[in-house]
Amino acid sequence: MVSWPIMRLRFAFQKISQSPWLNWVCVVTLVYLLVSAVSLIGLGFKGATGERAEQLFSFATNPLLGLVVGILGTSLIQSSSTVTSIIVGLVAGGLPISIAVPMVMGANIGTSVTNSLVSVGHLNNTLEFKRAFAAATVLDFFNLLAVLILFPLEIIFQPLQTISHALAEYFSVIGDQNIEKFNLIAFLIQPIVSSAKSLCQFLPDFWANLSLIGLGVFLIIISISMMGRVLKQLLVGRAKEILQLMIGRGPLTGIFSGVMVTVMVQSSSTTTSLIVPLAGAGILDMRQVYPFTLGANVGTCVTALLAASAFSGNAGGLALEIALVHLLFNLIGVTLIYGLPVLRQIPPRAANWLGEIASTQKILAFAYVGGVFFAVPGMLLAISYVWNAA
Repeated sequence: MVSWPIMRLRFAFQKISQSPWLNWVCVVTLVYLLVSAVSLIGLGFKGATGERAEQLFSFATNPLLGLVVGILGTSLIQSSSTVTSIIVGLVAGGLPISIAVPMVMGANIGTSVTNSLVSVGHLNNTLEFKRAFAAATVLDFFNLLAVLILFPLEIIFQPLQTISHALAEYFSVIGDQNIEKFNLIAFLIQPIVSSAKSLCQFLPDFWANLSLIGLGVFLIIISISMMGRVLKQLLVGRAKEILQLMIGRGPLTGIFSGVMVTVMVQSSSTTTSLIVPLAGAGILDMRQVYPFTLGANVGTCVTALLAASAFSGNAGGLALEIALVHLLFNLIGVTLIYGLPVLRQIPPRAANWLGEIASTQKILAFAYVGGVFFAVPGMLLAISYVWNAA
């Protein structure tokens, strides 16, 4: 169904491929469409399930359910910042920190589902999909491994809760600033988002939200399909050397680049979504993508710290504490997992293995995303609900 417009666009790009400047304009336009598409999907999910997702947080009656709720809630809302704000409000309303901390861990896992959605744009090319899906899931395996290590430690010794509480007492919230005031990306993509919402406003709420999701997926397929072709033409010679200097010079450079880019765009989903097409096109390999995505994981914590400044008084202190938990979880995870050779290679090897399998049996890619981010957490919540009701 989407092959005809894709073929037409490919023909158009072939006509202008002789001009580097026009190619760069195309790349910028396609990146803009990609970021807008991710935003539309998040907006559609939030509109369709936002209120229901918030209700999920009432099921968190113990740390394990807190972890599960964090994963499922963020997967549905598609915004770790929104989930963090919900958690802060719940803590201010009496939710124990011991349950809120696992929620933050779960939110860290749930927010990486966007990468897998972007990798779908390479579905028609087996080799590109293999590389893109591996690049998209390496952060999943890193976060899962970090939770596997730190979650039991938190249950027994509460290191994140203790350290974040101590740090929060020494830092004050920097004024009553709101994260939206700093979000340049949200401002830039507002025209497309507003236009899409206007087109769908005459539909019933459910179908309007479903249309936003469908439009977002369509734009992802179009933009990724074209972007890989154009980038292969542009990122040769000096341009490729500059990109390698920024991201591929070494692990520390890659992590630092991921942190800085995410701080600038204030969305780890945006940062990692942009790196997936480069991996799919073969411009970057796993050795370069891995540390960059870890940097993005850390960089998104700055967004949470800025978001904490939207609260004041007792809620401000709680917001800062939760934001610090998010930061400490990622910093300790990167230091521990990437710092120890025995653990460092587990996420990329697992991601490459999954990418290999998914490229030959693409249905397994959808099964993985649906299972890890939705089915398994949902099943655990359902079991918990039935158990408590009994």
